Amino acid sequence: MTTPNGRGLLHLAAAIDQEAAYDAGPPVELARLAERGALDFVTLGDTFARPGPDALSVLSRVAPATTRIGLVPTVTTTHTEPFHVQAAVATLDWVSRGRAGWRIDVSTTEGEARLFGRRHAAPAEALWQEAAEVADVAARLWDSWEDDAEIRDEATGRFIDRDKLHYVDFRGTSFSVKGPSIVPRPPQGHPVRVVDATEGHARRVAARHADVALVRAVDAAQARAVRAELRDAAARSGRDPDTLRVLVGLVVDLGDGEHAADRGHGGGGPRPSAQGPLYRGGPVDLAELIADWHGAGAADGFHLTPVEPRRDLERLVNGTVALLQHRGLFRTFYPGSTLREHLGLARPANQYAVAGGAS
Repeated sequence: MTTPNGRGLLHLAAAIDQEAAYDAGPPVELARLAERGALDFVTLGDTFARPGPDALSVLSRVAPATTRIGLVPTVTTTHTEPFHVQAAVATLDWVSRGRAGWRIDVSTTEGEARLFGRRHAAPAEALWQEAAEVADVAARLWDSWEDDAEIRDEATGRFIDRDKLHYVDFRGTSFSVKGPSIVPRPPQGHPVRVVDATEGHARRVAARHADVALVRAVDAAQARAVRAELRDAAARSGRDPDTLRVLVGLVVDLGDGEHAADRGHGGGGPRPSAQGPLYRGGPVDLAELIADWHGAGAADGFHLTPVEPRRDLERLVNGTVALLQHRGLFRTFYPGSTLREHLGLARPANQYAVAGGAS
């Protein structure tokens, strides 16, 4: 399916982070607002470096308060147990009925390492190699239950067909996992994997494992080059590059009202900032930027981080998204119910069931 500009479907996502928010009200409100605009997903950041509630747990609370929008918490794979990580992400997929993703991240500082006391901080290259292994073993554990492994036969008292549970027997550089999982295979098969591909080590992991790669660019040419690099790397790793969605990350400041974009913004492109490429202007100019870059093949979509979450997300949905919808460039409703369906990604086959069927 294509948009009127001849490109593939436009994908839009937004961050709903708010400083010092410790109750469920703000993220629920923001996720519902994003859902009203039919955005593909929202993200909620997390890190061991600052205090705050666990993002995955918060979005598990948001799940029953929403119906369609994808929910993507940051999940740090360093210092955490891969078996527990996959079970928690699978649980989010179950409670959201197939709308879960996870933004894979690593922890690089000695201060964060001391919180756990298990090991010292490691180089980024080693940590991203470990993150790739976590992504790999998570997929294997999700497949360790075949889709019809649950029998639930009251007459015989059989709950599970043990022949349809599989040991993964995975051994990585820093951990090993036998399996199977304690959680049945998630509704999506594999919850969506999101990787910020800004840095080189993370970019290699994104090319091999991510369903969605987040990139930074200050103009369409740079975004197009990074997207082409990721797709080429995905193909070299044996993947179909059309199974990778590349979203440009922009920090957006939509100000007090509609006005021409500041110099260096709008049609001239975002400008660099400490938080990433920054767009400051009105919702209409942002819609033009999104349409132009997507139409030029620079990105499959955009991940937008509001400077003022409530104000800017509302202007994004009621202004930018509404204009893109009016022009036929973005959906007006969700045609499916899962995050994979929003992104146009197929549900993965179970690797153990496929192997068993081929034997």
